[in-house]
Amino acid sequence: MPQSLAYNYIHLVFSTKHREHLILPEIESKLYAYITGICKNSESPALQIGGMPDHIHILFVLSKKISLVKFIEEIKKTSSKWIKSIEGGHPDFYWQDGYGAFSVSPKHIEMVKNYILSQKEHHKEKTFKEEYITFLKQYNVD
Repeated sequence: MPQSLAYNYIHLVFSTKHREHLILPEIESKLYAYITGICKNSESPALQIGGMPDHIHILFVLSKKISLVKFIEEIKKTSSKWIKSIEGGHPDFYWQDGYGAFSVSPKHIEMVKNYILSQKEHHKEKTFKEEYITFLKQYNVD
């Protein structure tokens, strides 16, 4: 086989430090656009981004040229600096250290996209902690 192929869909979830509500409505769409650019520059295209004031979901295709941990580090570091510098941002903005990264079957891409798009509706009934525990159970993580 003369070439290397990899096509991994990842559903990434991480929160703001201490789950503070710092992703304000006035910067939310700008943040998602900025992260979309980070993904594109890393050759890991974002398929859907959404979230709440205290956390974010990103569905993307991981490039074969970068490790998952380096990719997440780049998103967090770059977007955190950006939020601190923009008008309407927060000078003390930080992302939580951890994250959840879950593989997604190509059959479930549309379902995950819709899930990410419906975050505001979804969180009327379920907290971020409850949502995250559900992911851990679905993926058999202790």
